[in-house]
Amino acid sequence: MKPDLSSHLVLGERPDGRTLITARWVLAWRDGGHALIPDGEIVVDRNEVLYAGPRFEGDVARRIDFGTALVSPGLIDLDALSDLDTYLLVHDNQPGWAKGRIWPRSYVESGPYEMYSAEELAFQKRFAFGLLLLNGITTAAPIASLYYRQWAETVAEFEAAADAAGDLGLRVFLSPAYRSGGMILEGPGRIEPAFDEPRGLQGLADAIDFIERNHGRHNGLVNGMLAPDRIETCTLHLLQRTMAAARDLDCRVRIHMAQGNLELETMRRLHGVSAPQWLADHGLMSERLIAPHGTYASPQDLQLYAQHGVSIAHSPLVSARMGSILNSFAACRSLGINIGMATDTAPPDMLMNLLVGLIACRIGEKTSDAVFSKDLFDAATLGGAKALGRRDLGRLAAGAKADIAVFRLDDVHMTPSVDPVTTLVVGGSGKVTQAVFVDGRLSMLDGKVAGIDMIAAREQAQQQYDGLIAKYPDRSWRHPPVGKIFSPSYPVWKIQ
Repeated sequence: MKPDLSSHLVLGERPDGRTLITARWVLAWRDGGHALIPDGEIVVDRNEVLYAGPRFEGDVARRIDFGTALVSPGLIDLDALSDLDTYLLVHDNQPGWAKGRIWPRSYVESGPYEMYSAEELAFQKRFAFGLLLLNGITTAAPIASLYYRQWAETVAEFEAAADAAGDLGLRVFLSPAYRSGGMILEGPGRIEPAFDEPRGLQGLADAIDFIERNHGRHNGLVNGMLAPDRIETCTLHLLQRTMAAARDLDCRVRIHMAQGNLELETMRRLHGVSAPQWLADHGLMSERLIAPHGTYASPQDLQLYAQHGVSIAHSPLVSARMGSILNSFAACRSLGINIGMATDTAPPDMLMNLLVGLIACRIGEKTSDAVFSKDLFDAATLGGAKALGRRDLGRLAAGAKADIAVFRLDDVHMTPSVDPVTTLVVGGSGKVTQAVFVDGRLSMLDGKVAGIDMIAAREQAQQQYDGLIAKYPDRSWRHPPVGKIFSPSYPVWKIQ
């Protein structure tokens, strides 16, 4: 029987006084790593963990027992989708260049425009943040596609995103993404880069200003991170200025690189080397750098990651959907590369990503003992915290932030249950997330998110997405109607 928690917890509020949280299993920090405690106890005092262990001997204001569940550190998503996933449109509609994934020259010459209104941009981040919380994610570095933008992200939408994080209760690392260039479709399959350096530098200036004004807001939930777009869309000068700004702001930088064949070919054509080698040649690699996805990183590139302390944001589900895997999770760990996890797609199901990551690594290494469930779970907690430079996240220990996820273990689809972490990785999904606390505040409980009605928001999100699809002919090669761009999996049987 699921325990009734309504008398102890109020959605959107932080309980007054010391609160003891227990369940069948607690994943706490001990002796340099996670440890499973049967019927363990976590004591939260305001926004921090006061105690994590077998039995607390002090006084508490209340005891909350989640029953047959795992109380875990909240999950950390280093590449968290903060829009409505446009890649789903081309998942089964190929080739992507003909389906609106790359701007055709005709669209560029007619003048790219924002395909969402300011209100829609603000809404989609709020909706995406709610989905992250539903999946046990307590810390997120938002990511969105720039394909449907006039050029890059705006300060206004990120002011709204910061407010949404505060309202819903999600810890975020963010600033508007920027770029100096874009990829233009000049003919069937012929894609060329085009650059506008002043726009990139203005985007960086806007991002710096945003971080200076917003870092630390909402009791520290809002944190700065510089987010230049894909590396092939950035100039050397822009990235030099970016890394200098990161040192001044003491923040992290996330840039997508070593993630696809188009990027690899473009970087070799522009600079004669791979993206990681290009950065290393110019002294731009450091522990401040977070690099999704690494699936096209060569052994030499991975050596550079290890040498300079670069963290990989591993998104195994979206990479596998696109036909690539990290080569490999186990190999990167053996080199000493820090790996954090990311979802970068819809649904933002981190547990599903952990399973796909485990499977991909074992297939790549052709052995079943190359990696284990705990290794992926470490990446989703401790690896993410290290990438962000935050020892107070990703663990349940005295002094850590009270960012907690509770996963049900009594779901019929996860029976029989063995080790709780193995059970969650192999048989679980984000749908078994029962509760989420961020900074000690209850942000999600039993499918309800503080600050947003997710059922009503889903309808609005679908309407907004349908409106975006209707505009795809403007930005697709030779501008065919929507029906020619996207086709159903099977013929639709229509009644005459």
